[in-house]
Amino acid sequence: MSERKVLNKYYPPDFDPSKIPKLKLPKDRQYVVRLMAPFNMRCKTCGEYIYKGKKFNARKETVQNEVYLGLPIFRFYIKCTRCLAEITFKTDPENTDYTMEHGATRNFQAEKLLEEEEKRVQKEREDEELNNPMKVLENRTKDSKLEMEVLENLQELKDLNQRQAHVDFEAMLHQHRLSTEECRQQQEEEDERETAALLEKARQHRLLEDSDSEDEAAPIPPRPAIRPSPTTILDETLQGKRKMGSVGSRSRLAGLILVKKTRTEAKGSEGGQVPNPGAPSSGTAASPAPQIPGTSLSQLGAYGDSGDSDSSN
Repeated sequence: MSERKVLNKYYPPDFDPSKIPKLKLPKDRQYVVRLMAPFNMRCKTCGEYIYKGKKFNARKETVQNEVYLGLPIFRFYIKCTRCLAEITFKTDPENTDYTMEHGATRNFQAEKLLEEEEKRVQKEREDEELNNPMKVLENRTKDSKLEMEVLENLQELKDLNQRQAHVDFEAMLHQHRLSTEECRQQQEEEDERETAALLEKARQHRLLEDSDSEDEAAPIPPRPAIRPSPTTILDETLQGKRKMGSVGSRSRLAGLILVKKTRTEAKGSEGGQVPNPGAPSSGTAASPAPQIPGTSLSQLGAYGDSGDSDSSN
């Protein structure tokens, strides 16, 4: 199995390569190759758009009598995908591009046109400088001035980059974060102060409302009268009598009170025995009467006792 992978071939000793016949193929022979459209194009027959990158089975041939610096130029034949019309284009090694030849028009070739215009301007300038030495000096002056402007702009960019190189972006970001945190803390403190002020204001308003409500409250209903007990009536009458006696009994009853005199006092005053019309007829001496206190109520009681004794006699 390993012999089939060997690249060396056996050559007999009498091998002569000049005796091998050569194939005589035409120079303009064609090969079928697989390729992609090198640019956007539009078919002239049906107007179908063929976009760059579309794959085709194309025929390839070598262009006769066209060579660029020893490099051959190839031509490709493709067919339109809609009407099957033949489209041809060839290589352009001078511009490293392809050139449309027949059957379609190339689209979006602005870049190519710009390059061609630049080449044309460069060629005209070279022709002018070749015949006019003053034009050469003028062009060199313009070029030097343009070069100086470019160098100045480049130096400005370098200085700007150097200034930015000394900037500590980490410190800047840290400072920015700190400033953000400080702003947030200040905002929180302001919110807390506003909240405390609102709470204090609401508390004062509530206190004012409570004081107003107490002032405008309904009067307290009177307590129900306590029903007196039956024995209190007697106490009240006795207290009323005592008050009346204490206040005006002396002045009102001064002429009505008769002080009871004892017999000894009567004898001492008259010098003889004067029978008391209300006294008993017995000869026994009566007991001395007790001293009457100086209160009006006691005098009234004594007066009552004397009246009772007289009536009984």
